[in-house]
Amino acid sequence: MSGGRDVPTAIAVTSPDLALPATDRQTPAAVVVPSPQARPLDEALTDVDAVLAHHGHLVVLYSTACPPEHVRRLHTLRAVLESERMAIVPVDLPPLAVAVLARQLRQLSTGDFSPGVLAGAARLLAHYVHAGALLGTVGRLDRVPVDLRTHLRSWLPGTRFAVLAGPQPQLVTVDRRGEGAGLRPPGFATRLAVARGRSVDDWWVETALASAWQVQGTYEAPLPAESARWWGTDKVVEFAAAVPDLTVLYQLVSSVRREECRWCGLELIGDRCAFCSAPLTRREPAGAPRPAPGPALTGPATAPSEAAPSALRRRGLAPVAPSGVAGRRTVERVR
Repeated sequence: MSGGRDVPTAIAVTSPDLALPATDRQTPAAVVVPSPQARPLDEALTDVDAVLAHHGHLVVLYSTACPPEHVRRLHTLRAVLESERMAIVPVDLPPLAVAVLARQLRQLSTGDFSPGVLAGAARLLAHYVHAGALLGTVGRLDRVPVDLRTHLRSWLPGTRFAVLAGPQPQLVTVDRRGEGAGLRPPGFATRLAVARGRSVDDWWVETALASAWQVQGTYEAPLPAESARWWGTDKVVEFAAAVPDLTVLYQLVSSVRREECRWCGLELIGDRCAFCSAPLTRREPAGAPRPAPGPALTGPATAPSEAAPSALRRRGLAPVAPSGVAGRRTVERVR
């Protein structure tokens, strides 16, 4: 377990609608750090302090649609408690995808990943969540590029738009029969979370999209309150396709090289410590060969098998070990 403790690192979100139910008995519940309007500062301090005392470390994920005053509250809590055991991790994905990502981290927290590695895994796994929505209008959408012609189409009755926010933005028009250019599929096995908003037919997501992406199943989730802000409308059916296999998630995280933070001493993956924000200053022996970026995961066709995105290499999150070996100790422990 994390830091040698019997209690896993706590994973927190910023509202109850981002705390998806666990898929098994081993997955811990999410901690919720509510907004300033929902919880006075003194009570919030008591709650977070108790979480840190029990779990040792806390990783808080928040969507970039989270209100600024709520983000300030998170940093205030960390500053007042003077605790470097609290990591605040922004995720540039739609709110439903943040909820899915938080549940993946909750699953991983039951293994022997250290807190720094677990927090760094948020940026890694975000690249494997295909997040988007079916929208009735893109008139106020500013998080995905929208050209003038598409904006004009928003005024036509019955026009709908399928939008992919990550890992690579894409926007296509879906006609009244539900036909149109498809969104790029994940290319690996996923389960599809679906959250319904107001006044948008959702059959396209659970039929056309689910079939084209060959998902292993779909499940419903509540539409997060922040979704309307993220998409610019509440006429939305939000979806997020993510890796459902815990073994695959362990392999993905374990395949990345681990380093020690020179400031706080925590083990980490990536180019920056999520707890103290210190950048990684890796020192390699002169003439040492650099590992060539390889596939994100090799093995079964149900696993992510495309080459590691360049963004992962820039962030120091590209795999450096064969996935069949990396993570074996961790996976065996979970089993």
